[in-house]
Amino acid sequence: MPERFYSFWQHLEGRNLRLIACYCRVSSRKQKTDSQKAELKRWLRANGIKSKGVTWFEDKETGKTLKRPAFDQLQKSIFDGKTKTIVVWKLDRISRRLQDGINLLAQWCKAGVRVVSVTQQIDLTGPVGRMMASVMFGLAEIELEYRRERQAAGISVAKKRGVYKGRQKGTTIAKPKRARDLQRQGLTAPEIANALSISERTVFRYLATG
Repeated sequence: MPERFYSFWQHLEGRNLRLIACYCRVSSRKQKTDSQKAELKRWLRANGIKSKGVTWFEDKETGKTLKRPAFDQLQKSIFDGKTKTIVVWKLDRISRRLQDGINLLAQWCKAGVRVVSVTQQIDLTGPVGRMMASVMFGLAEIELEYRRERQAAGISVAKKRGVYKGRQKGTTIAKPKRARDLQRQGLTAPEIANALSISERTVFRYLATG
């Protein structure tokens, strides 16, 4: 364990661990936070922190907006002084937007809040932490935009070939079924992957379950 992490958690011994909050987020209600929770709990155990003594916040909302129920509760907890450390699986769980992420960190740092990103192994505190966060949030935003462009490009190619009919209004189709529908329309595996923003391996897995 890095020395700065060790000294910080050693400093917290005997204090109210409710000051520590774990935040998880997925983009839709069909997704689960299980893998994120497992990583966070593993990190807590490695640092001698019992997860039952930590406040957990979980959202199933897009990261493109800060208007999320659990996130609002987390913000209130910070404002009330009940949360001094936020542990996340990855920074983009907090926000997918560069400006929103930087503004949040500025507010949190001003309030004396520490942010730990487990999988990225970074401790966001002080000027260096804010600089690192700016880079990470920037990459997250670029990734989001690239995914949109890739999806649009895949659909555009399919439309030119006359094999893309689009999604019917008023319906929500699960990706496996959607992948099979696109295959029946004549799209290739790479085109389906682009249209659904998934890997070709995932496409083949979806098609195999049909």
